[in-house]
Amino acid sequence: MGRLRFVTARDLFDAFPIALDELQVEPSDEPSLEFLRALVERGAMDQAVGFVAYLLPRREAVWWGCRSMRTIIPQRTPDEEAAIRIAENWVREPEEERRVAALDLGMRQSNRLPSTWLALAAGWSGGSMNPGVEGSPQVQPHQTARAVRAALLIAGCRVGMEEKAGVFRRCVEDGARLAGDESVRI
Repeated sequence: MGRLRFVTARDLFDAFPIALDELQVEPSDEPSLEFLRALVERGAMDQAVGFVAYLLPRREAVWWGCRSMRTIIPQRTPDEEAAIRIAENWVREPEEERRVAALDLGMRQSNRLPSTWLALAAGWSGGSMNPGVEGSPQVQPHQTARAVRAALLIAGCRVGMEEKAGVFRRCVEDGARLAGDESVRI
């Protein structure tokens, strides 16, 4: 196992109490990847996607969200592609100017587009909510995970019901590998 951020599910929920409300799951002392596997085995794919979004560090979560979006929605509009690209640019070079550019695009585009939420995930990776405005509140640490989760759940609405579980399973497996276990099969 590699660089697993949270050893147990409880570690994750202790770090992000808001995830309990969002995911509507019971915390446990199970190892994180076993907890994730159990979610998948129960068919709780929406919760599994959300769990991965919180499990990964912010930069990896945005990267995973972009990769997953390309899997879930292979045919994207120019606006969707632009939002994914700006998020990926921040992942490649997580500099403040790229974060602000992603935040700006995310605030301008429709929140109905799942890729808008990926731009916001990058934009909410740290720093100020209103760059350049003195006294502006700082971004909360959970905002990136919430935005990645939102992006993928919205994107999942564009997949047929018969396909959704399989597509989400592939995305969750990819996220588990990014979390630190290259050999994982969910």
